[in-house]
Amino acid sequence: MGNFGLKVSKFIQIFIDQDGYKMVTEGLINTLLIAVFGLILGILIGTLIATVRVIPKYKVLPRVLNSICSFYVNLFRGTPIVVQLLVFYYVLLPILGVRMPGVRVAMLVFGLNSGAYVSEIMRSGIMSVDGGQMEAGRAVGLSFSTTMVRIVIPQAVKNILPTLGNEFISLIKETSVVSFVGATDLYVAFNYIGSNSYEFMVPYLVMAMIYIVLVLVITLGIKIMERSLAKSDRRH
Repeated sequence: MGNFGLKVSKFIQIFIDQDGYKMVTEGLINTLLIAVFGLILGILIGTLIATVRVIPKYKVLPRVLNSICSFYVNLFRGTPIVVQLLVFYYVLLPILGVRMPGVRVAMLVFGLNSGAYVSEIMRSGIMSVDGGQMEAGRAVGLSFSTTMVRIVIPQAVKNILPTLGNEFISLIKETSVVSFVGATDLYVAFNYIGSNSYEFMVPYLVMAMIYIVLVLVITLGIKIMERSLAKSDRRH
């Protein structure tokens, strides 16, 4: 117990006396920013791709767009996110002459990656909506796109809300790889504390606890949203 107490005291010394908490705060903020922005961008991209993939393929344009979307999904689902980060940060952006901080690159790549997964989630949600909803919308004079946006997609989101919550949790945990492009996240922050105290056990335990708390908060938030939507459905 004395040895563990010494480890804790070293952690506290670095965390407080040497401003380790500032790096932890920065890492936590970056982790949340990357995950939140990645999910928002992923939902936008995923919804667009899912809509394209459920459009009837009677004409050439829908077939071409569907092929492009299929290639996009296979590309981002078929490569590890750390590889995508490295390619964007060290290859694509330099070729294009674009300079971006590591955090912004991570936000972009996580959004693009999430879009590929959310597209499949959203597509399954759209397919779960009764086909009569689309027919009813078209019957009252709404266009295909308007019916999708106003009628089908809102119902699909209700059906896939728990799965979107799982996607957000995955994004939170996957941010631990952004150190490869020089971004400060929770892993970088606690690794800094461990390197300066020469004790990694306590910093890594605290880091694990923070991730667990984040996941529990997200899970609770999803449950509250589900209950709210369920009450709204009962009122209607």
